[in-house]
Amino acid sequence: MAPPIPPKQPRRRPWINALLFIATIATTTLFGSLHYEGFVSDFDGVAQSPVLLWHGLWYSVTILAILGAHEFGHYFACRYYRVDASLPYFLPAPFLTGTLGAFIRIRQPIPTKRILFDIGVAGPIAGFLVAVPALFLGLSLSRVLPLPEDFVGLSLGEPLLFRFAAWFIWGSAPDGFSLNLHPVAFAAWFGLLATALNLFPIGQLDGGHISYAALGGRSTLVTVTTAFSVVLLTFHSSSWIAWAVLMVVMLVASGPQHPRTLDHHVPLDDNRRLIAIAALAIFVLCFTPAPIEFAGPAGQ
Repeated sequence: MAPPIPPKQPRRRPWINALLFIATIATTTLFGSLHYEGFVSDFDGVAQSPVLLWHGLWYSVTILAILGAHEFGHYFACRYYRVDASLPYFLPAPFLTGTLGAFIRIRQPIPTKRILFDIGVAGPIAGFLVAVPALFLGLSLSRVLPLPEDFVGLSLGEPLLFRFAAWFIWGSAPDGFSLNLHPVAFAAWFGLLATALNLFPIGQLDGGHISYAALGGRSTLVTVTTAFSVVLLTFHSSSWIAWAVLMVVMLVASGPQHPRTLDHHVPLDDNRRLIAIAALAIFVLCFTPAPIEFAGPAGQ
């Protein structure tokens, strides 16, 4: 009788992770240098002196630290529970913010709610713990400046945590003035937004895992309600359109129900329920109903 054939192990290609990370360093540094150019020009549009590319590292290092902390939070939680997972894949983007984020691949089913919860919540908490000090540092490096009457650009929505940090450092800005964000502050703002998006309780997002682990079958109603709410948000701000489409695609592709763990009917323990409430609080602090809006000339 022939011995059983061991299951084929997936091929590891860490060089892909490394190349994507290097490419993301390049794209975020390029975007950061353009942002720094706008920062030093005080809303005038063009800096008076050439901007050195290394100034883009203010943004690049900060956003990669936040995204890296998030994904390595998942990765090390997987390692702790001996769940097979890849190293983080960073996604470069030659437009917008220089990156589309990062993710890890989990190569096996997660057996229990406890393990699913711990892996799911580890990322947002780790990223949040890096984003908060970056936010306060970045805002302290920012400047309050008068807005030109003919200013045209993008206006960033302010999550509750951002509003508090800006008030704590700068107080209330007078009418006609605006906070010119240092690249570190913008990276922190983007990190808060990414954290909130990941905590939406739907599909294979972190929030979907946390919601299922904490609520069991009741998480299906939360998922459907969340998707419907995001569709409604598109009428408030067009910046939600892409996210709403993505969430609908996720619902159609995998259905509203989260894949069951082996202990589907076993409730999560009280300590982890408290951590789930903390994750909900992080979502509230990081969420903004209108992330990006067009700002026309004053008064328009």
